[in-house]
Amino acid sequence: MKNEKKQAVALSYDANIHEAPVVVAKGKGHVAEAIIDAAKQHGIPIQEDPSLVQLLSELEINEVIPEDLYRLVAEVFAFIYRLDKQAKDHSN
Repeated sequence: MKNEKKQAVALSYDANIHEAPVVVAKGKGHVAEAIIDAAKQHGIPIQEDPSLVQLLSELEINEVIPEDLYRLVAEVFAFIYRLDKQAKDHSN
């Protein structure tokens, strides 16, 4: 069985700066684990989607995602929005 290294890609989106989300970190193995650990420490939601990570890992750091990935990334942001809304609803 092939031993595949864990991969991670972190995105950021600020509508005042970019027209689409931007890759802010990416890595494999220990670097991927560090990205995931940092996200957990800061309460940043994590979504596992190996095929999307593979596509995003081909981009450079600070590169805006291409238009053909908008729909997939929008689904990730919708997932995060729902998690944030649930967390806020439960804290009231």
